[in-house]
Amino acid sequence: MTTALLVIDVQESFRRQPIWSLTSNPDIVGAVNRLVEHARANGQPVIWVLHTAPGTGGVFDPALGHVRPMAGLAPAAGEPVITKTSHNAFTTTNLQQLLTERGVRKLIISGIRTEQCCETTARVGSDLGYRITFVTEATTTNPIAHRDAPEDLTPEELLADPRTLRTEDILARTEFMLAGRFATIRTVDEVTGAPALETVG
Repeated sequence: MTTALLVIDVQESFRRQPIWSLTSNPDIVGAVNRLVEHARANGQPVIWVLHTAPGTGGVFDPALGHVRPMAGLAPAAGEPVITKTSHNAFTTTNLQQLLTERGVRKLIISGIRTEQCCETTARVGSDLGYRITFVTEATTTNPIAHRDAPEDLTPEELLADPRTLRTEDILARTEFMLAGRFATIRTVDEVTGAPALETVG
């Protein structure tokens, strides 16, 4: 059973947002690179996914130039780089076709944001029949404002609001929801330290 690594939305767009100062994992690039190096060393496909919102004028609008992998990440020649406009990496892309062509039935998921595009991709992937490994340590997220909070809170105001959902709670909730249902939770060390028995071809 061939395994592929998905790197979801680890893109410069997020660094352009003030809330990036509150990210739960400032070293996400380092964690992702460890997974990428391990996948490449073992002949496993690496597929890069970038989120776009064309025509919006925001940080996810490709016209602004921020829809590219974060500094320190570099897709290798031949590694697919696909763009999506939905939360999950399947609905608006040819991801499933790419996986089928490569004989992939098992996915390792990393990226931004933990509970949003990463978790949603894990759920959809599981429903499509893929075996999912979710590497929370190679994801990141930020505090989430209460539904009744103003939309333009500064990072400081967001943290000061007692109704704000903290990153540690978000990470825990995602793991609780995925484990035993949609995915197996693993650390970077667990993924990179395990013998690679599943390679391309």
